[in-house]
Amino acid sequence: MTVSRRIGLLGGLIAAAWALPASAKEAVDLILHHGQVITVDRAFTLKTAVAVKGERIVAVGGEELLEAYSAPKVIDLAGKTLMPGFIDTHLHPKPVLPNDIAVQDAKSIAEVQAMLRAKAKELGPGKWITGYGWQESNFAEKRNLSRADLDTAAPNNPVMLVRAGGHSSTSNSAALRIAGVDRNTPDPVNGLIEHDQTGELNGIIRERFDIVDQFIPEPSWQEMRPATIAWLRKILELGITSFHDASGTIDDEPIDKGGTAKPIKAGTVGGAGTMTFRRARELYAALGDSLPRITMYIVYPGAERLKAFPYHTGFGDNRVRLGAIGENQVDGGFTGPTAWLLADYKGQPGFRGKGSFSDAELQEMVDTSAKLGWQMGLHAIGDAAIVQAVKAYHNALTTIPDSAHAPNDRRWFLDHFTIMPPEDTMATMAQDHVMISQQPNFLYNLDDRYSALLDDWRLAHNNSISTPVYKFGLFMAFASDNLPIGPLVGLYAATTRKGPAGVPRGPEEAVSRAEAIRMYTANGAYLSWEENEKGTLEPGKLADMIVLPFDPLTAPEETFLTGKVEMTFVGGKLVYQRGKKVALGR
Repeated sequence: MTVSRRIGLLGGLIAAAWALPASAKEAVDLILHHGQVITVDRAFTLKTAVAVKGERIVAVGGEELLEAYSAPKVIDLAGKTLMPGFIDTHLHPKPVLPNDIAVQDAKSIAEVQAMLRAKAKELGPGKWITGYGWQESNFAEKRNLSRADLDTAAPNNPVMLVRAGGHSSTSNSAALRIAGVDRNTPDPVNGLIEHDQTGELNGIIRERFDIVDQFIPEPSWQEMRPATIAWLRKILELGITSFHDASGTIDDEPIDKGGTAKPIKAGTVGGAGTMTFRRARELYAALGDSLPRITMYIVYPGAERLKAFPYHTGFGDNRVRLGAIGENQVDGGFTGPTAWLLADYKGQPGFRGKGSFSDAELQEMVDTSAKLGWQMGLHAIGDAAIVQAVKAYHNALTTIPDSAHAPNDRRWFLDHFTIMPPEDTMATMAQDHVMISQQPNFLYNLDDRYSALLDDWRLAHNNSISTPVYKFGLFMAFASDNLPIGPLVGLYAATTRKGPAGVPRGPEEAVSRAEAIRMYTANGAYLSWEENEKGTLEPGKLADMIVLPFDPLTAPEETFLTGKVEMTFVGGKLVYQRGKKVALGR
């Protein structure tokens, strides 16, 4: 064969290759391209395109993917950012109850009163009015809601409104009468009933507002199921594709498998209308492909019931799985405030908050859970509470053998870690590989509380990141604890250390945007042993993704406070698109 003929034949083959029909490309279900793809892989690689087949990512690369793959749905990102969905490692489902007002949206006490008047007219006299999420810093009046405020607006209806964070509530006179609470009622264990300067109740109860809450009739699960679905779908709008439910229970399991013979009390964790592990499994079996994935904490039910429960951490699938024993509270919080500190609260000589357990009680819980193969994830906000919890963890981790399902890999963590503890405590955490689920948004949302209650050092180092992570090598994942839920606020606080007034608190505790994104995505997956399943955009992993209309690596910092998620995908399925209705089935 002559050289010219060979050249001619080669040219023909090349031409034929370019002329191959689209059917010769590998078929996938979805291609997203022409954007910035933040993979959050180990190298934090940036690409421009992703191909998805079924629930999983097939390829990540550049525009050449369009030549290698064909799909019935191709999305031109037009320069927008595609990144892994957020994994919030500490949330409490808060479906809207039929008797709720949207107190979380109120910008003034006058607006709360208008909501109460409207709801009282709607429900009629004698019916309870409830709500969650008020915050004094959001009110024009810049003060707490009082009993008198509620009495003025709804004197003929019992009212209880829970503050954002869930550590205190305000009730009106009608609600307090029903609960039998008056000026002479002693403080409940681990709680505090506030009084005004004359000794009368001001309506606020810290931590133990269940003494009122127990009298509120709670809707059944059948009534609350649609509201729970609506709440789960609502957090998809925030880009949350997975979350850890920090209030799960096994109360409604069969009695011989850890359930309780007592009726589930209204107004409690695992109450009549809330989502238990059984209910979550039923719900996700029917609707899982249109909901964020869930890892459920289990509130410690006591040794005997936990021993009877046949499962432990890790049981389930990639839609619903069991997580840690938690978040049983080692102390309170600053929304009370009852967080347990090693030093006095500013301006309150002798008051340091309080712990919830004796050392022996806490050790029993931790030891029992460890022996039964459970991960631990206890609530510890104040530095004194962190010290107590770390000692209990250390005692168990160094004396109780690993369980068969997680040898040398127990991944225990502390929830919150708000006030940085002494260095020897963090050194013990590093030695024992104790991790942290932290809420950087607390720094933003509670800045006024911290300023009023903390000494200068604790104020500067509240919700610290850089010191525990870089100086002591502690592993940290991010969460919100509903205060507020939006992860973008958490990214803003973690990278700027600023509150609403724009004043940095301990800027040396900040982390880079890339690290903050990693802590809200890949690190969250690690906390539930799912780092090979999700949390990054890499071939073989679940296609849990979000689209942002801005670049989170370079956009002005204020963009985190004003920006909105544009699209959310769970397992490659579009489950939210801003401004458009997405069909999600039942």
